[in-house]
Amino acid sequence: MDNEILDVKNIGVSFDGEEILKDLSFRVSKGEVLVILGPNGAGKTTLFKTILGLLPYKGKIVWNADKISFLPHQELLHRKDIPPLTLEEFFKFKKVSTDKIPLMLELVGLDSNILNKSLNALSSGQFQRMLIAWGLIDEPEVLLFDEPTSGIDLGGQETIYSLLRKFWEERKFTILLITHDLNVVWKHADNVLCLNKGYSCYGKPKEIITPSQLEKLYGTGVEFYRHSHTGN
Repeated sequence: MDNEILDVKNIGVSFDGEEILKDLSFRVSKGEVLVILGPNGAGKTTLFKTILGLLPYKGKIVWNADKISFLPHQELLHRKDIPPLTLEEFFKFKKVSTDKIPLMLELVGLDSNILNKSLNALSSGQFQRMLIAWGLIDEPEVLLFDEPTSGIDLGGQETIYSLLRKFWEERKFTILLITHDLNVVWKHADNVLCLNKGYSCYGKPKEIITPSQLEKLYGTGVEFYRHSHTGN
C-alpha cells in the first residue's frame, strides 16, 4: 500500500525462553499517530528495539521510510553517565547545518543560549524539549518516542504533548508513542496498540479503550475514564 509506512506481521521475541512479543501484527500509515499502551515490563520498549532491527525476532517487519528517529525513555539515557558534552557538541552528531540548531531549539521553546550548557545541567523539562529538537532537526519521516513525559510534572507533560502535536500538524510525520496516559490516547491517537507479554490488541481508541480491554491489559482495579475530547 502506497500510504503504508510500517507493516509488522506475526513477529515474536523471546528472552530466556519467555515470550515477550507473540504473533504480533499491525500496520501504520503515513502521518498516523500510533499510541502503545501497557504496564511496565510488557514489551513496549522491546517492540521499538525490534522494529528498529536492534533485537532478533521471528516474523516480518517492512519499513517504507528512510529517515527514522528514536528517542528513548529518559531513564534509559542515564544522563549521569553521559560524557560532559554541551548541547552544541551533542547536536553536532546530527551533521546538520549549524545555523539550523539554534532555530530548532527556539521552536521547542528553548533559548539558543542554552547551547553552551552541559546536558547534565538541564532540567527534566528542558531535556525533553531538547530531545524533541534532536529528533526533529533532520526532518525524519517517523518519530519513535518512549514515554516522553516521564519524570515531568503535569503542566510540563501537557506542554510536551502540545509541542509534539504542533510539529505533527505542521509536518505530518508519523509518530509511534509509548505512554501510560490514557488522555493522550483520546486526544492524539489514530490507533492504539496494547501489549502485555504475549497479549495484544490493536485498533481505534473507541474500540480498544474499554473497561474489559483495560482489565485484560492491566489487571483488576483499573478505573475507566472516557475523555470528553471530540476531535481526532
